[in-house]
Amino acid sequence: MLGNTSIEQNQPMRLSYGLAALSQGDRLVPWTFERRALRPDDIAVKIQFCGVCHSDLHAIRGNSRFPLVPGHEMVGEVTAIGADVTKFRIGDGVVVGNIVDSCRQCPPCKSHLEPYCQEFPTTTYDGIDRHDGSITRGGYSNEYVVNTDFAYHLPANLDPASVAPLVCAGVTTWSPLQHWNVGPGKTVGIVGLGGLGHMAVKFARALGAHVVLWSTSPEKLADALALGAHEAILSTDDELMAGQAFRFDFILDTVSSRHPLNPYLRSLKLDGTLCCLGIPKDMDFSPVLLTMGRRRLTSSGSGGTLETQEMLDFCSKHNIAADVEIISAAEIEDGFERLERGDVRYRLVIDMATLNAPAESELA
Repeated sequence: MLGNTSIEQNQPMRLSYGLAALSQGDRLVPWTFERRALRPDDIAVKIQFCGVCHSDLHAIRGNSRFPLVPGHEMVGEVTAIGADVTKFRIGDGVVVGNIVDSCRQCPPCKSHLEPYCQEFPTTTYDGIDRHDGSITRGGYSNEYVVNTDFAYHLPANLDPASVAPLVCAGVTTWSPLQHWNVGPGKTVGIVGLGGLGHMAVKFARALGAHVVLWSTSPEKLADALALGAHEAILSTDDELMAGQAFRFDFILDTVSSRHPLNPYLRSLKLDGTLCCLGIPKDMDFSPVLLTMGRRRLTSSGSGGTLETQEMLDFCSKHNIAADVEIISAAEIEDGFERLERGDVRYRLVIDMATLNAPAESELA
């Protein structure tokens, strides 16, 4: 571990180790690699927990830059700071999410809506560093180096492992709920009770809305009520779905697989909004239903830096965190299989203390 002193410029690259897919579709294997040296406004973070997101699996199977170290939901401890850092001290708990830089100059960036950066934001892994052109490596590793503008203090009253998914699943649902003014007097529908959906239910309830959860899984209906939904409806029941017409101010659809949107569009009031976060490859809906009620069909990205901090503050105040299951680094492939089966309630988090360091000879 590094000492309690700030890091000056022109330091050598940092040797790190983690789990990587060496080529497309590969299983994850131990891998040693270099991280950048700390810049004046950077911190180094010893990663304690890293969430497992479905996008990690997509990246491993997709057209990523390999070798690929996934992971963008990190909680850890500051172990070193750059010379200009005042936001953090050595030993602080810290949270890092799925974006670690942006152009800082375009209108969205100036409004702290960095996910909509017109030059595209720098992602936590498989991104291109804006300063040196290196490929970013993610949080399935022993440490991370990040600019302090994209790091957040860990809420002291929340379990660290359950905070990790807040900077992905949490803020991705928080952002549209805030943007479309979900709160008292609003009737809000949540489609799907997975990693995103379970956070959406918690947020919408805490914001004061009347919350209705739709699921194709009968066994998840009781879970939804326990998480805070006022009602839980089986979406495969055509009669029940027909009874939802013209009822909702806002519906947040968290399902990533192709599914019919018409029942949800019919459920919107005049000027109601259906926001689809899952973004299936093909959308199945009748455009005329938008006309019949001046309804809106839209989407939303992740949250910016201001939104993320507001979300963490709200979670701390209302004691909200993700429902997680902690797994070891050795269980990651089994975790991916469970993720595909939908057999997770509701987010997996890796205990990074179980990540074995390579032998000293391998780091030489």
